[in-house]
Amino acid sequence: MSARLPVPAADDSGGSQGVKAQLRLREMILAGELPGGARIAELTLVEILGVSRTPIRAALMRLEQEGLLEALPNGGYAVRTFSERDVADAIELRGTVEGLAARIAAERGVAPEVLAEARDCLASIDRLLERPALDDEAFTRYVDLNQRFHNLLSDMCASPVIVREIERVVNLPFASPSGFVVVQANSPRARDMLIVAQDQHRQVLAAIEQREGARAEGIMREHARLAQRNLREAVLGQVRMPGVRLIRPQ
Repeated sequence: MSARLPVPAADDSGGSQGVKAQLRLREMILAGELPGGARIAELTLVEILGVSRTPIRAALMRLEQEGLLEALPNGGYAVRTFSERDVADAIELRGTVEGLAARIAAERGVAPEVLAEARDCLASIDRLLERPALDDEAFTRYVDLNQRFHNLLSDMCASPVIVREIERVVNLPFASPSGFVVVQANSPRARDMLIVAQDQHRQVLAAIEQREGARAEGIMREHARLAQRNLREAVLGQVRMPGVRLIRPQ
């Protein structure tokens, strides 16, 4: 769920332990090992993770910033839960901000080398989707390439203000471009849905190259609606995905 989080230097043992604790705690939350509403006990985490309280506290603070935990009035943290509307609004917000970035990129123009990098990324996705079905390794590769393409789209607007807002919104729980892609992996329509998403990728890149700002913006907002459909399927229990138990049906 997080995007472009800073990685501590190799010799920063305290910081490295904090990041490792953060990653492990996130996994535990999304896997349901720490259920929604559960209060987080630092001493218990020290025993489970085998690290001191200092990196545990750093990890808890980061997960609060990500939105997976909430600070309690009397101290400590609890695992947050989210309404379906909360998640839908976060996805809608991502589509709006990414649409703005695409429009500005189209209106201001993009360096040829960046456009070439985006085309190469889409060509790699095309090669994956040539397969009649995706195994786990291929699907993991798709998720990486999908995230890379969305990062490139963000960078194309050349606006530090907008890039910062995109990074903020994709850190909202379940709002990242790949937040619900796992739903597609478990759906019988998986490959078909990915082909639709890839077509939208190609359409928005073409609109940016042709300097069609309004069209580029509209495509990115429509693109986010694929995640909205995946969200609904996950909440209805039609497919399984990590963390879905944190989402309350409306």
